[in-house]
Amino acid sequence: MASDPYRDFRQAVDRPEDLIDLGRAALTIALPDYPDLDIPACLAQIDELAVAVTQRCGAVADVYRSLAALNYMLFTERRFRGNRDDYFDPKNSFLNEVLARKTGIPISLSVLYIEVAQRIGLKLSGVGFPGHFLVKYAESREEIVIDPFAGGEVRSREDLAGMIRQLYGDTVSFHAEFLEPVTKKQILQRMLANLKAIYRKKNDLVKSLTVLDRLIILDPTVKDDIRERGGLYLRLECFTQARADFEAYLRLAPDADDAASIREQIISLANQETLLH
Repeated sequence: MASDPYRDFRQAVDRPEDLIDLGRAALTIALPDYPDLDIPACLAQIDELAVAVTQRCGAVADVYRSLAALNYMLFTERRFRGNRDDYFDPKNSFLNEVLARKTGIPISLSVLYIEVAQRIGLKLSGVGFPGHFLVKYAESREEIVIDPFAGGEVRSREDLAGMIRQLYGDTVSFHAEFLEPVTKKQILQRMLANLKAIYRKKNDLVKSLTVLDRLIILDPTVKDDIRERGGLYLRLECFTQARADFEAYLRLAPDADDAASIREQIISLANQETLLH
């Protein structure tokens, strides 16, 4: 029986939200590209960063002192930074590479930030802000929004409205819902979605397929991912797998706008399989 190439990823994400180790799960995303990745060693690096932050801020520290120590240690002492020069390098989405190269994109730096903060007793949430992932502290009616891509800068509502204008012009307006916390699985989905977009642009069918496999493991009810994977299987001439995905898509979306064309594709694939046998 063939081994499951996504075993570690499944084990990391197939559990209740409060039992998901975000750092470990994020690291398993890299395993198809780094099959010999030493995940415990990477987690030990995050542990060491947390120890260094604790030593700087002391045993008793309020949220502001903790954040200041966290920012100093990550962005001044260790020199982690946003990769503005090569933003779409897939390595920016792999947490092991962020640790090794000390560069990343908003979401990967945010995952590191959240994980170090969690180890020093500071609970932060990911924020799926449009076009630019953020983190926030929200306790006792106090909300602090932080941008790890910009060295841990605190963002006001005015700053965030300006970011929306810069990203989308007048087509999108700032809404308070943009600052709602997201789940760990949603963070992992967004990391994978970034990789999917990169590999799609490169027309790398095999790597796109591995990303879609993991997106479907995270949520097997997302019909668009299943349809897209079916299309990739078709291009790779994996006709049985393509047909299975198209059939699954129609079970989830029998009245979809493209349902008729997908049904025709299924019939064509069934005929092709008959000819092949």
